[in-house]
Amino acid sequence: MEPGIRHSHFNKKLFGDNFAWGVSTAAFQVEGAHDAHGKGESIWDVFTGKKDKILDGHHAQIACDFYNQYENDIDLIKQLNIPNFRFSISWTRILPNGTGATNQEGIAYYNRVIDYCLQKGIEPWVTLYHWDLPHELELKGGWTNRDIVDWFTAYVKICAEHFGDRVKYWMIMNEPAVFTGAGYFLGIHAPGRTGLKSFLPAIHHTVLSIAAGANALRAILPSAQIGTTFSCSFIEPYSGKARDINAAKRVDAIINRLFIEPVLGLGYPIDDAPILKNIKKYFLPGDEEQLSFDFDFIGIQNYTREIVKYSVFTPYISASLVKAENRKVPLTQMKWEVYPPAIYQMIKKFNAYPGIKKLLITENGAAFPDVVADGKINDVLRIEYLETHLAQVLKAKSDGYKADGYFVWTLTDNFEWAEGYHPRFGLIYVDFDTQQRIVKSSGHWYARFLKG
Repeated sequence: MEPGIRHSHFNKKLFGDNFAWGVSTAAFQVEGAHDAHGKGESIWDVFTGKKDKILDGHHAQIACDFYNQYENDIDLIKQLNIPNFRFSISWTRILPNGTGATNQEGIAYYNRVIDYCLQKGIEPWVTLYHWDLPHELELKGGWTNRDIVDWFTAYVKICAEHFGDRVKYWMIMNEPAVFTGAGYFLGIHAPGRTGLKSFLPAIHHTVLSIAAGANALRAILPSAQIGTTFSCSFIEPYSGKARDINAAKRVDAIINRLFIEPVLGLGYPIDDAPILKNIKKYFLPGDEEQLSFDFDFIGIQNYTREIVKYSVFTPYISASLVKAENRKVPLTQMKWEVYPPAIYQMIKKFNAYPGIKKLLITENGAAFPDVVADGKINDVLRIEYLETHLAQVLKAKSDGYKADGYFVWTLTDNFEWAEGYHPRFGLIYVDFDTQQRIVKSSGHWYARFLKG
């Protein structure tokens, strides 16, 4: 804990009455029902079916079966005193082919989820895109095809028209740096494409789509609270040498600045990330003005810090991460360093942008190897992680920085992308064979904390 903040004095009241407390999930990671009621195939449905892409060949065809269990899980959110529930809409449930005819059963499903949240007194926060691009659109180039701006905007309008009478809080996209970087540059996430020729157009069309989607939402729902979310990691140089400092600056530009800056009207950080120098060839006249939007809030998602050193062997960025497991530091199950000051540093960094009105932590949490003993999970490391990170959020608030909400990742253990079901991030344990739920000690801790 921070000096001066003791467990007994550390309470919800210190964050103020207008602070948003919640929990976050994503459709592909929890819903299952991969082909139920007219749902189309997403790039992740296809990617998980390929050999050696997901640890131990795991897939998300059933996942947490949230599609069928949503009432039980929302009841658990209520039991845990969590007032805000962030979830995403699966594009292929609404538009099975990405464009064209809408799937009424998919719309009806999300209406039921939204209505049940409201019935239980829980505020729904909707993410419109959490990585599950329709496969049919990927066959046409996906995020590398400029037409995706129109495809995405049409999808956003359908969601606004069907759910906007009850949903006040919207997030356009989740972590664009991850889905473009891992999916279109490194190839370790869906759709598994690699190289700059995929990465650069994907970046630009994603930023255009964020702004176009937000504008479409604003036109239909003028009083909605519209935001979008960005992943971020606190980047520090390995040493005080100029080449390590410069390497860290390049990595920071790609990981933390690549999307927020054009969205705020500042353009791409090309000077500090030479890898981006050819992005201009994907511009059309007028694009500069089409990249930005005046968001009501920005969500940041932080889990760790990274130490960066110069590397002659890494193409494009001449930098490499010094692995946390080689640094003799405490680790999560993802082999990420447990470093609570990272979240303070990221709040401070994003506060330096004058265009941000409100800043929320829309994801923070940790995976640890949970063990069921006597029907309970005593996950003390997760409680400590959440407490120490919240202490840093409070410190940032006390230091005068905007910090307007905190959402735990995640509600239930789920499908964690390329790592399959191995990392458990949930406040609630899931037995994936039986779909039994067990609230972990961390879930009970969060419930007590939120009760005040």
